[in-house]
Amino acid sequence: MNAENRVRTSDNSNLVEKVVKVNRVAKVVKGGRRFSFAAIVVVGDGNGSVGHGLGKANEVTDAIAKGIEDAKKSVVKVPLMKGTIPHQIVTNFGGAKVLMRPAAPGTGVLAGGAMRAVLESAGIKDVICKCLGSSNPHNVVKATFDALLQMRSAYTVAKQRGVSLEKVFKG
Repeated sequence: MNAENRVRTSDNSNLVEKVVKVNRVAKVVKGGRRFSFAAIVVVGDGNGSVGHGLGKANEVTDAIAKGIEDAKKSVVKVPLMKGTIPHQIVTNFGGAKVLMRPAAPGTGVLAGGAMRAVLESAGIKDVICKCLGSSNPHNVVKATFDALLQMRSAYTVAKQRGVSLEKVFKG
C-alpha cells in the first residue's frame, strides 16, 4: 500500500502533513493473517521548519495519526537561502546516501519520492538531489534530515569564524 505524498492540513497549527510511505505487515497466527500498518510521515510549515515520524497501528488512519504526532515532536528549523539550500552536501544514513545541490531560481525540486516530501515540506523551492545507494524510504528520509541539519548559512559561518559576511564569500 503506497500513499505517496498524501497531504493533509492540521487544524491546530500551520503544519502541512505528507505521508511518505504506508507499509503493510502481516503476522501469521492460528486463525490466519493479522495485518498491521506502519506509516512514515513528514510535517512542515513550508518556511524552514520540518519534522518526520513513524506511526504503527492496526489501521492505516491510526498509523498515520500516530506518525503525525511523532513528526510534530521532531520539528527542526533548517537554513534556507533564497528558496534553496546554502551549499552542496553529501550524507548517508544506513545504506542510503543523499547528494543535495543548490539550484538557480525556477529549477524546482529535482528529487525522488521520500526526499521530495521532506524538501517540499521544509519550503525548499529549487534544489537538485540524487539518492545514491539504498532507496529505502526510512533511511532516505533520515539521510535527508541529516543533510538539512548539517547545513550552515553564510551568516552562521561568518559569526563562528568571527569575520564579516563579505569575507566568507571571498574565501
